[in-house]
Amino acid sequence: MAFAAHAVVEAGETFRSAPQNVEAEQALLGAILVNNEAFYRVSDFLEPSHFFEPIHRMIFEVAGQIIRNNKVATPVTIKTFLPADMEIGEINLAEYLARLAASATTVINAEDYGRSVYDLALRRALIGIGEDMVNVAYDSTVEESPGTQIEEAERRLFELAEKGHYDSGFHGFETALVNAIDMASAAYKRDGHLSGLATGLADLDRLVGGLQASDLVILAGRPGMGKTSLATNVAFNVARAWRGEVQADGSTKTVDGGIVGFFSLEMSSEQLATRIIAEQAGVPSSNIRRGRIDEQQFARIVETSRAMQKMPLYIDQTGGLAIAQLAARARRLKRQRGLDLLIVDYIQLMQASSRRGADNRVQEMTEITNQLKALAKELHIPILALSQLSRQVENRDDKRPQLSDLRESGSIEQDADVVMFVFREEYYLKNKEPKPGTMEHETWQDEMSNVHGTAEVIIGKQRHGPTGTVRLHFEDAVTRFSTLAQEDRVPAPFEG
Repeated sequence: MAFAAHAVVEAGETFRSAPQNVEAEQALLGAILVNNEAFYRVSDFLEPSHFFEPIHRMIFEVAGQIIRNNKVATPVTIKTFLPADMEIGEINLAEYLARLAASATTVINAEDYGRSVYDLALRRALIGIGEDMVNVAYDSTVEESPGTQIEEAERRLFELAEKGHYDSGFHGFETALVNAIDMASAAYKRDGHLSGLATGLADLDRLVGGLQASDLVILAGRPGMGKTSLATNVAFNVARAWRGEVQADGSTKTVDGGIVGFFSLEMSSEQLATRIIAEQAGVPSSNIRRGRIDEQQFARIVETSRAMQKMPLYIDQTGGLAIAQLAARARRLKRQRGLDLLIVDYIQLMQASSRRGADNRVQEMTEITNQLKALAKELHIPILALSQLSRQVENRDDKRPQLSDLRESGSIEQDADVVMFVFREEYYLKNKEPKPGTMEHETWQDEMSNVHGTAEVIIGKQRHGPTGTVRLHFEDAVTRFSTLAQEDRVPAPFEG
């Protein structure tokens, strides 16, 4: 009885058809058949699959092929390439094509009709994604986790959102010039006058031009060199400089600085926050954890914490993330809050999404770096990914890193647009102190004086510019990097 009642309810429900506008499709196709110029008004964003009616898809596809071959598409020329025996309702194909041409809209309105057809196709795609989500959730296998389904749905939704634009395709050189001038104007207005995102370290920004959108930037170094410290310094500087303007549609556009997402796969969010507070307040993090601070230091910590609360810096502390999970969370952050810079600490702690990649570490790293580069392009943001170096660095006299020192270096070196190494000679020299009072000790002191409080950022690869080395000031106690002031370039005396 329950089944019968349910069937009655279903029978009484109103059937909902998919969103479509057959009249708009007919008007657009008619305009194309009357004046082929209308095709070029819509061809950069409209595809045959966007039409609801199958016959309209065929007409648009054939008309496009004819027009692209520099021939004229009319009801007469197009019917040759369509099934002659096809009937549309009570009329044949030739009569239907003639009626389309007779009811044509003007070329001026063609783009508006094209956008209407496109928007309705997007709505149908959204319905399709929703239906697939329901079906997969009902019929999922043991191997498919709900998290995987969520990630796939988010990927498809973001892909659909990013494709929902009408500004693709070729632009006239005049438009390109305007865009170039706009970019130069934005760089001129931005702090540091950079085309990319300023790291807050002036000498580094001068060499790389800031962090460029769509770039995968690798920051590598041996343990103890300060990779995470440099990354947190950059994250703080970018988030602190953030300034946005509300647009006409209610969205906020970044004008300076940026919204930062930080994937901390090694440290918890509390540890990372403590480190950033220590860096910016000038109080060693070890003293903060042990409570060894005076009133003045505590006041600085409170002031720094208040300033940081307003910054658009978001931390994800989940360890062992797969690259697909990371990409899904980054897309979600961009969609919900905005995203201008993504930092990953560090890539060796990530996992591949495919089983094939997980079986081989080199294949796994290849998948991870490939996906990070693809994500940078998809989100149109720079991704700063930290990486460990192999132990072979320790076996050389000159321990400055090289590209070959990257662990699983092939894919990292290939996919990265910029590769930077952090190197602190002071770290190695400190462990080689000779016996005090000897000539070797005096020589060691001179060498320590030259490198004390300094670090090198070596640009080993840069796709858009020169390689080179930038010297930075490094405060070991608070793990803070900063631009070397002019007076700091004179070596400070070191007391052993």
